[in-house]
Amino acid sequence: GKELIAEAIHANSPRSKEAFVKVNLGGLSQSLFESEMFGHKKGAFTDAYMDRVGRFEMANKGTIFLDEIGEMPLFAQPKLLRILQEYELERVGSNKKIHLDIRVIAATNRDLGEMVAEKTFRGDLYYRINVVNLKLPPLRTRKDDIIPISENYIKKLKLKMDTPLSSISPEARQLLLDYQWPGNVRQLQNVIEYAANLCETDVLMPLPIYLAHRLAYRLTEVRKNGE
Repeated sequence: GKELIAEAIHANSPRSKEAFVKVNLGGLSQSLFESEMFGHKKGAFTDAYMDRVGRFEMANKGTIFLDEIGEMPLFAQPKLLRILQEYELERVGSNKKIHLDIRVIAATNRDLGEMVAEKTFRGDLYYRINVVNLKLPPLRTRKDDIIPISENYIKKLKLKMDTPLSSISPEARQLLLDYQWPGNVRQLQNVIEYAANLCETDVLMPLPIYLAHRLAYRLTEVRKNGE
């Protein structure tokens, strides 16, 4: 859901023809973080065989979407703060300043205010990124979005998987609308993809949807209980 909103903001802005670069900060290892985000100069470290453009440079003139910013390591937060204040960066191993013209959209499912109080997130960075604050309600409270999101994802799957699936039966629609979606849009996409893999016709039927719901529920319970 957060990514869709970020893409919509980019697509409806004057930067829409420029790059939209998305980064899951929770998925980056600490050892590669600076190189991945800020780039590096050839010879900056052992495996730096050539210059590398970081994610911020890739997004120059466009938009960078920093997902799960609450997972960003403390050591890297001052570097991001500098970029947001000065709109310039230096690649690892270089002292050349690179000017940036960039929009930054950050998202998190954590309470950054609490993290600031616990000193696990820098207060100055929090107040720098907290300019326009949008709270995205959970999917279960946005029933009108469920079917359009599902239909759009089916179109993407047809191109990706060459699935025959092209529509959703009335019974399956009702199941989708009745479910509470604890995993939000990501879970909905997983359910549709699961159903597309089982579907032998062009219509999404209730059975695979129901099975996917039960599977998703079981996975949620397993994670909750730490099994």
